[in-house]
Amino acid sequence: MVRFRSFRGVITKIDDFYYNAPDESGCYKQFTLVGERKEIVNFVVSPTTYFVDHTAVTIGDTVSGYYDGNAPAILIYPPQYPAMIMVKESPYQNVKVDYFNHQLLSSDGDLKLNLSPHTQIMLMNNQPFMGNPANRNLIVVYGPSTRSIPAQTTPVKIIVWCTVSCGNP
Repeated sequence: MVRFRSFRGVITKIDDFYYNAPDESGCYKQFTLVGERKEIVNFVVSPTTYFVDHTAVTIGDTVSGYYDGNAPAILIYPPQYPAMIMVKESPYQNVKVDYFNHQLLSSDGDLKLNLSPHTQIMLMNNQPFMGNPANRNLIVVYGPSTRSIPAQTTPVKIIVWCTVSCGNP
């Protein structure tokens, strides 16, 4: 199971990232982010990295990069993680990436989802998701939330994170 971890910062550099496969040249990027406390993290962005709202990012943008906290990481400075999800920050929306249980409560207990008929529930390829979003990893896009514990919100959009192994669902 994926254990999402994130880092938020300003993109200060975007470089091509080279693997050993010459035919992959230009397909991978390395984003250097600097956080609020001047900490630095590098994200390797691949063709499979999901960008919320399919938004392009540039140097100077504030983004949050999500990676698998259970995956092995190379021990270098600055830390370098393969980016699973990238979110360009916006003052008009909030995004939470987490596992939501049968009550649509996030794994950290911080956010409870209240669905409405207007909540878009879709797959990563923008196709409608017709099942129950409970007990899944979700990318939740929402506006205001209550100040209760847990905070509650009615999401604008939910993207269901379906994991695929070896090309098979």
